[in-house]
Amino acid sequence: MNNIELENNLSNEKSLEKEQISFLQTSIGKAVNTGLNIGIRYLLPDVIENEIIEIKDALIRDGIKEGVQTAINSAVNLGKSALGIITGNFENIRQMQTAVKSGGIIDSISDVINSTINKVVEKGKIPYSVGNALKNGKNAILNNVTKNIESEFENQVNHIEKINKYTENWKNYFNNKDFTGMEREYQKIRTKMKEIAPIENTIKLAKTVENLHKLIKNNGKDFNLTEEQLELAKLL
Repeated sequence: MNNIELENNLSNEKSLEKEQISFLQTSIGKAVNTGLNIGIRYLLPDVIENEIIEIKDALIRDGIKEGVQTAINSAVNLGKSALGIITGNFENIRQMQTAVKSGGIIDSISDVINSTINKVVEKGKIPYSVGNALKNGKNAILNNVTKNIESEFENQVNHIEKINKYTENWKNYFNNKDFTGMEREYQKIRTKMKEIAPIENTIKLAKTVENLHKLIKNNGKDFNLTEEQLELAKLL
């Protein structure tokens, strides 16, 4: 492998790592947002909707958003070390799930919520009684966050299982030279790829299907492939 190839591989690895972190920040951020919504409503049943929105917005603006992002980065790094992934990317969803959990994400989010509540109370953005109620009932928020994070990972497992199924279906139609069936499964793969975490093997598999599919389509649905193209098909 020459220096240019090595640099390209390292660049691709770093790019994928950033995509994985971005995915986790978005997914866990949504889980925290939902947890706050449900938790505040549960802990403050007599507060009207507009006030609930103001309380949540104050918490997010004054520290929770940035704090959660920092907590995710820290949890991922700790989790990778625990799994022996010193460098590189997550190879599958279960690995990502284990790393986030072993990295102490919930404890970190708990600390972020505490410090943010203290900050907004000190600034007078929410009353002391409200801040106290939220801190005392913080477990209700954290339980919901935990449930949402676990649910997202399970959804990801299901998404990837479906992509694998669609890919296998596409391959069977390809072997039978049935382009109509291939097109149907290809569209399913494209749609599902928009919903999944960036996992290298899944991305490569989908890219191989895409390259072969477009190749055959652009050649007037001609299945007569070169040796090089047939080697690409063997990757499925």
